[in-house]
Amino acid sequence: MRQISAEEVYAALPIGECIDVVAKAMVAVSRGQAVLPLRSLMPLGSGNAMGIMPGGLSSPAVHGIKLVSLYPRNPERGLSSHQGVILLFDTETGRPIAAVDGASVTAQRTAAASAAATRALARKDARVLAILGAGEQAEHHLPAHLAVRAFEEVRVWTRTFANAQAFAARHAHSVRSIRAVASAQEAVAGADVVVTVTASPTAILRGEWLQPGQHVNLVGASVASAREIDDAGVARGRFFVDTLAGAKAQAGEYIDALNAGVITEGHILGEIGRVYDRSLAGRLRDDDVTIYKSLGVAAQDLAVAYEILSRLP
Repeated sequence: MRQISAEEVYAALPIGECIDVVAKAMVAVSRGQAVLPLRSLMPLGSGNAMGIMPGGLSSPAVHGIKLVSLYPRNPERGLSSHQGVILLFDTETGRPIAAVDGASVTAQRTAAASAAATRALARKDARVLAILGAGEQAEHHLPAHLAVRAFEEVRVWTRTFANAQAFAARHAHSVRSIRAVASAQEAVAGADVVVTVTASPTAILRGEWLQPGQHVNLVGASVASAREIDDAGVARGRFFVDTLAGAKAQAGEYIDALNAGVITEGHILGEIGRVYDRSLAGRLRDDDVTIYKSLGVAAQDLAVAYEILSRLP
């Protein structure tokens, strides 16, 4: 069985190409060409958990499972909050064929999924990007978004201003203008695309701040008990998800707004894969607010891990 390291993951599949792999996987999901049991989370205490994400794809023909430890305080130790492995199995014989570093694949495929949604839903002339959060996911989301739109200005906010300043300094070479801002509202005002990649369990983005024409990627909250945008924000936009089953069970923003009576079950317009294959309309007008809720699905991990395996000598 092949062991694939984080270094091999990043070298084998650049983010621009990873975006295409993830988009193709989401089309397959929406066409019913994947087996995706709902992921399960096993609490470990102290805010930690273990995630179990099985799945299978018909194209590429592969099945497997991601086993991931979720340790939110790991960044304080200089480690990824997601530690794990993706196991790939041959579909003809059932034998294990690869064990792929889970932290790197998770980071890359999550950013790629957001960028693919931005490519499909954001206005073509989007030039200002707001990133709420300055951790590991922000590090990957910036280059992923620069691969799909010609952003000229990036604003970064996080609760610790020094962390936002450090992020801006690290990436000063990658875009014409990047700066730390003191509030989330300041970051969002006038932005064309807003990306939330925080570990906050409560809303840090308010619907009253959203402006016509914006696109929003909600990425950081991945369980039903957490959210990054308030009810008014959920109601404000054309709302798309990675999978309907996953969103209805685990998307905290949608569940809370539904329970509050602010939206109805029909507020989810559909899965993002249907937007990619053009069987579902995404942005209808320049002044639409569009929202993509990313939970992450095993199909993304499997497709990316398999693509990396196929590229290695």
